[in-house]
Amino acid sequence: MTPKRRRLSIVLIGLVMLGTAAALVLTAFEENLVFFFSPTDLAEKDVGADRRIRIGGMVEDGSWKKYEEGLRSEFIVTDFQNAVKVVYRGSLPDLFREGQGVVAEGKFSGGVFTASEVLAKHDENYMPREVADALKKSGRWKEGETAQ
Repeated sequence: MTPKRRRLSIVLIGLVMLGTAAALVLTAFEENLVFFFSPTDLAEKDVGADRRIRIGGMVEDGSWKKYEEGLRSEFIVTDFQNAVKVVYRGSLPDLFREGQGVVAEGKFSGGVFTASEVLAKHDENYMPREVADALKKSGRWKEGETAQ
């Protein structure tokens, strides 16, 4: 094998190894990636039933129902354009209230979002940027609120 051919084969082997490493990293990254959707996004886009996602919005007034001594909750998350029913089994955060911002992680199937985790807003100014944008579009945005 000539030195030129040897160099070429080493470069090609290096490129194949680099490509394989990049493919493995991207595959691992994709499995751990959780996308954020608003209720309007869920109405407009097809999200796979087995895909973990996050949804965010405001808890609709009068929608929160507790079952099984508070261990199972149902509520509606809205961005004031569309709404999604959320089912959650577990204790909700202390800051969870109707009319407040919320982010839930879980799976969306059959028009119902089954949450495995629910995060309530952490202070008076927190609101997911997508929800703030939807509030501005609907005319319900209050000056002084801050999108995070």
